[in-house]
Amino acid sequence: MANAVKTIGVLTSGGDAPGMNAATRAVVRTALAKGINVKGILKGYNGLLNEEIIDMDATSVSDTIDRGGTILYTARCLEFVDPEYQKKGADICKKHGIDGLVVIGGDGSFKGAQKLSALGVNTIGVPGTIDLDIACTDYTIGFDTAINTAMSAIDKIRDTSTSHERCSIIEVMGRNAGHIALWCGIANGAEDILIPGKYDFNEEKIIEKIIENKKKGKKHYIIVNAEGVGHSSSMAKRIEEATGIETRATILGHMQRGGSPSCKDRVYASMMGSMAVDLLAEGKTNRVVAYKNGEFVDYDIDEALAMTKDVDAHMYEVSKLLCR
Repeated sequence: MANAVKTIGVLTSGGDAPGMNAATRAVVRTALAKGINVKGILKGYNGLLNEEIIDMDATSVSDTIDRGGTILYTARCLEFVDPEYQKKGADICKKHGIDGLVVIGGDGSFKGAQKLSALGVNTIGVPGTIDLDIACTDYTIGFDTAINTAMSAIDKIRDTSTSHERCSIIEVMGRNAGHIALWCGIANGAEDILIPGKYDFNEEKIIEKIIENKKKGKKHYIIVNAEGVGHSSSMAKRIEEATGIETRATILGHMQRGGSPSCKDRVYASMMGSMAVDLLAEGKTNRVVAYKNGEFVDYDIDEALAMTKDVDAHMYEVSKLLCR
């Protein structure tokens, strides 16, 4: 049966995530294997509006699977919430013969994909974000690498924190989601994990726990703080004043976005990118590729965007048992 699309465009949008290149590579090579042309759109929706569009072949993605970041680059595009610019984007796709589009990014990127689909461009979303905050999927591209990067950094901070008998507050990324903080808090054996929607902002309780642990002979105190809670530096000052224990804040920041992707991020991103092409070849549109209950599946974008997600309740309860 003939493919439903002749030319696929691929773009990465929003924050970069390790594994985006693996997904892009899979889109390009799967499409070519099916006899479909591929065009890369640089700098996300911003590049689409500026017609920064290039032809891609198999060699365009050679030796990229191990690279962090995104070879297609990415940018925020506030204009794309405006229907006028959404129509312009759809018209540009048609001008360049792009009848199928793979959008690798987060919820904001999927909203743009949803609008393009309604304007006649067959569009598939692939979840790429280190935050793991896309509700329809148990996995997002980049999360595995980000938590391993943060875990390694926190291990190192623990070493120096123990040497100086300090309290250390390590702030990890995740926007308003607490998934990175929860995973790292458990993996690094933190004494406290502060997560949006779970943390009650009772610093007095934390201070009492620090003092009690010091009396028991504990040589360090590690607090993993989610970006959505924030204020790590001011919190460190208040804890030091209240306890007399030297307290330092470390904000890991964008180092969590970089680096060579883990094996999981390379393989899962490849599977998702390839599946996106399969869906377009079948004539499907307005879908999001997801990983749910051990399988790669797809959802309607409208349905996916309507879903909500919190940290795993059981994992959070276990973390409270383990934090001592």
